Amino acid sequence: MTSTSTPPGLARFNALEEHAAFAALHEACASTAWVKWLLAARPYATPEDLYAASDAAMAELTTADLQEAMAGHPPIGRPKPGDPTSAREQRGMAGASEELKAEMLELNLAYQEKFGHVFLICATGRTGEQMRDAVKERIGNAPEQEREIVRTELGKINRIRLARMLEEETA
Repeated sequence: MTSTSTPPGLARFNALEEHAAFAALHEACASTAWVKWLLAARPYATPEDLYAASDAAMAELTTADLQEAMAGHPPIGRPKPGDPTSAREQRGMAGASEELKAEMLELNLAYQEKFGHVFLICATGRTGEQMRDAVKERIGNAPEQEREIVRTELGKINRIRLARMLEEETA
């Protein structure tokens, strides 16, 4: 299935043992259903095929699957210690004022109380102020509406993480 035109990172992913591919995908998204969906569709001819499979899997996730995926994400403003992925994705909060960080903490707690999960946004490239404004705007959403926004945001995050996975050199 793989040819010389398959990008090296994708060829490497396609060739991974099942357990190693599972671990790599689970690092990108904590939803077991999403991981299994992507594993079942291997090998991929192009990165775009992988991203399309990710999008298709996201569209099929149940509420419980989404909850599982969200559980793998730390709150905005509090990246997981020692986790370069969450630190990189939340870079917009790194230089935020203490006032903004405190406001985000309050907003995160209010959001979590209302929806039962962390506020999830594709934080890559966003400033702390943009993330604060987004949580303020979204906290007024109905749960069903917010679940679909979360699904979209998770899809964006997954695409970024998959692209990064394909770019990484073998260790």
